[in-house]
Amino acid sequence: MNKFDLLANVIFPDIHETIDDLEKRYPQRPLKENAEVTRFAPSPTGFLHLGSLFTSMVAKKVAKDSDGVFYIRLEDTDTKREISGSGEDLLKQLNHFNVTPDEGYLGDHEEGNYGPYKQSDRANIYKIVIKQLIKEGRAYPCFCSSDELEEIRKIQEANKEIPGYYGKYAKYRDYDIDKAIERIKNNEPYVIRFKSMGDHNNKVTFKDEIRGEISIAENDLDIVILKGDGLPTYHFAHACDDHFMRTTTVIRGEEWISSTPIHLELFETLHFPLPKYAHLPVIMKLDNGNRRKLSKRKDPEASVAHFIEVGFPVEALQVYLMSIANSNFEEWTAENKSFNIDEFKFSFNKMSLDGVLFDQDKLNYFSKELIAKFSAEDLYNRVLEWSKKYNTTLYEHIFDKKDYVIDILNIERGGEKARKDYCCYNDIYPLIRFFFNDQYEQIISGQLPFNENISKEVIKEVLLDFASSNDYSLGNDVWFNSVKQLSIRHQFAENNKMFKANRDAYLGHSGDVAEMIRIALTGSKQSPNLYFVIQILGKDEVNRRINEIVEKLA
Repeated sequence: MNKFDLLANVIFPDIHETIDDLEKRYPQRPLKENAEVTRFAPSPTGFLHLGSLFTSMVAKKVAKDSDGVFYIRLEDTDTKREISGSGEDLLKQLNHFNVTPDEGYLGDHEEGNYGPYKQSDRANIYKIVIKQLIKEGRAYPCFCSSDELEEIRKIQEANKEIPGYYGKYAKYRDYDIDKAIERIKNNEPYVIRFKSMGDHNNKVTFKDEIRGEISIAENDLDIVILKGDGLPTYHFAHACDDHFMRTTTVIRGEEWISSTPIHLELFETLHFPLPKYAHLPVIMKLDNGNRRKLSKRKDPEASVAHFIEVGFPVEALQVYLMSIANSNFEEWTAENKSFNIDEFKFSFNKMSLDGVLFDQDKLNYFSKELIAKFSAEDLYNRVLEWSKKYNTTLYEHIFDKKDYVIDILNIERGGEKARKDYCCYNDIYPLIRFFFNDQYEQIISGQLPFNENISKEVIKEVLLDFASSNDYSLGNDVWFNSVKQLSIRHQFAENNKMFKANRDAYLGHSGDVAEMIRIALTGSKQSPNLYFVIQILGKDEVNRRINEIVEKLA
């Protein structure tokens, strides 16, 4: 037995399987030609970032469009940064936005034949591969302490050299194997490093599905591939997992481009076929005229939980992110008003090469368009479910008044000129709260915005006349004519044009009269269509409110 084999057996005495055994355990997937296998591989270290939702959506779309497989793998090997329960929270949020996998890690269980889908449960797989690398002289134990590594960093910094463990700084790269075995048997702490054959003065070229050919310096770092706790590092684990899970295209953010040379060398050394790579643009934000990445600390929109909490419909964020993903999507939506992204054909060729700016106005636009398309009953059910968790005041006012609230939400819904004043569920309550008597009383307890140029006496007379004369049987098309007649009776012009032509002859115009009625019934100058407000409140409540306002004006 040669020394490399001896070293491998000392480090992994219980590992008897080989890479060939793994190849048999995880065969090529029985998919049609050109079917894509993609994945989303989050770490349980915090909330789901908007960029991560973007990445996962694209990965799922690529797989679905090709009749392939989209799976989720939990990369939980960084135990120091792991936040308990965050893995499950990530899955819930992905599921909320319909990014559901065909297989993989699902929180309380796994589905699929290529697992385990949780990296901490795949330790033996990594050890099998690393044992082979040690036998081939391409991996070795490193006994450097943190103090020694810090000393190396300081020397490199002083010499203005590239930082890292490589070349002459790779202290244990060619360490005597007999000494290494002795130290291991003495239970000295160590990690396993990959022995790179690269040279950063040389370039390596790979094809990116979005950016075309990319040339970048070769890797020459002897990276850690197995930590002292027996778990692999990200770079090594992902290479093994993407191979044995038979990933065809690795879709990730452009910040990983600089790490790609490490991955290329690992795949080449392990004789694994190289997957395709697609590095997505980073979602950015303008800050004082400068572009920067969305910040977890500064920007609430960095977390997808923000969009859930304020009540953006699932479809709105999906459609918005697809508009970022492909430059032709908005043009497609102009011809396909359903906004069904499943019907849209995604293409890497239509992706931006630069970081894309987060555009709240565009998200609001898509959201308003989509909410306007919901039936009133569908919107009620969505708002009811959302408000139960995120707006209990709204929930308490609507949960037992379904028909009443549906009538409210149905005001000017549908048709070519549908109302589009809700961009999220959180917008709804402030605009409809006056329909509920307790909230109406709160609103009118303050100063009412009546026109100061019109006397209180005139306002009271107009309101009382309206209460006694309004015909609730009239349709929307002719009802406003009755308001015009009311206006004329109280020395207001029939319309604004007539008023402007002869201001001295009138107290105002019919629009001013409608505004008086609106303020009396809603407490505001702005509300949904006044005709429908009156119809929903009904004669008794309309008259009660008008009498209350008249008394308040006394």
